[in-house]
Amino acid sequence: MKKKHGDIFTVLVGGQYIHVLMDPHMYGFIFKKSKTKLDFGVFATNVVLNVFNFQLTTTHHKIAETGSKKYLQGKSLVALNQIFMQNLKEILLDSAEEKKWHQEGLWRFSYKAIFHAAFLSLFGIVPELEVNCKENTKERRCKSYEKFFEDFQQFDEFFPQMILNKMDSKTKKEIQRLKDYFWDLLSVKKIDKREDISIWLTDQDQQLAEAGMTEKMRTQVQFLFLWASQANTGPVTFWLLAYLLKHPKAMKAVREEVEQVLKEIGQEENLMNLSLQAIKTPLLDSAVEEVLRLKAGSFVFRSVMEDLNLQVDNGKEYSLRKGDHLLLFPFLGLHMDPEIYHEPQIFKYDRFLSPEGKRKEFFKNGKKLKTCIMPFGGGPSMCPGRFFAVSEMKLFTMLMLTHFDMELVNPEEELPSSIENRILVGTAHPMHDIDFKYRRRL
Repeated sequence: MKKKHGDIFTVLVGGQYIHVLMDPHMYGFIFKKSKTKLDFGVFATNVVLNVFNFQLTTTHHKIAETGSKKYLQGKSLVALNQIFMQNLKEILLDSAEEKKWHQEGLWRFSYKAIFHAAFLSLFGIVPELEVNCKENTKERRCKSYEKFFEDFQQFDEFFPQMILNKMDSKTKKEIQRLKDYFWDLLSVKKIDKREDISIWLTDQDQQLAEAGMTEKMRTQVQFLFLWASQANTGPVTFWLLAYLLKHPKAMKAVREEVEQVLKEIGQEENLMNLSLQAIKTPLLDSAVEEVLRLKAGSFVFRSVMEDLNLQVDNGKEYSLRKGDHLLLFPFLGLHMDPEIYHEPQIFKYDRFLSPEGKRKEFFKNGKKLKTCIMPFGGGPSMCPGRFFAVSEMKLFTMLMLTHFDMELVNPEEELPSSIENRILVGTAHPMHDIDFKYRRRL
């Protein structure tokens, strides 16, 4: 539609006029507009109500934003990363026999491992999930955690339908069953019984309680935090490992970089006191960004709160009317633009590095882009947990590269295509899993 209609065009959907803005030079202008002119809250409130069954307020937003800045960045993030790595090592290393090859679906393996480690790091040890586990362990193949992960995946599969509130009676019944299961498991009535729960969660729950939120609503918020923290990181990590396995040159370069950096700081084996902020891994960073460019496709939605004139990069001016909506879809308008990225469909692990190894600059219409990648949205609605999410991806990949040999079972097989409707609401999911082999390195 961009080729036919240009950098901005309007579609009528369900009686609502939605203006689609494709010019990436305009993104910053949109994000700077106050919510009295362009507001994200209207859309977010509808999504949260449809999916998580509570009315989102400015109080929720302020508490979540403050908590994320306080506990998911800086020194607090360093501490959280160490907890995450400890859990990840117990999950991956304690259950893997040396010298023995294991075969598994890469999607299930990577998503499940990150899900389990991140859940333990944020939500702590939930007594109900420890019932079938061995004493004093967090065994990765514990049946209750397997079911928990599978139920989460099933709920997440319904997410696109829930946003639109278009489901048949059978689907609604199943979604309600899953919600009841998660609400019971994450109930704030049981929060004191959890061990090692993160201060990120407990502090926010305390603030919500002090703000007068009911136990029911606070439990619903806990479930929202679970989905927000788990729904996209695992899928991105799958794609990162899949592309590295499919491109041996990239795998070799990133592995050598990681091994060299860890050797320099004396962390070849431990990886426990690793501060990602204190080390430089430009190739790994570029590979992560490249996968986010290829597979992270969330859109940015704004409601027009008052009449507004919008002047795009070509000099033309457009009038936006109060009650209309504005949609930015960086996946198409930015990530997949061949003028910005040569051969945008192809994975290039070093795409974001210049020949000198520095951060590469990108241009559109001869002008330098202020933002060349937007996997986490933008402006006030930008994902508050993005720093921890990227840390998870990098730490998981570093652990796999340094402690395991890995290869695809069928190296000639093409990587699976993406499920189309997922790219609209977050990270793309594969149409099917792919098998890989792994073993502990000697």
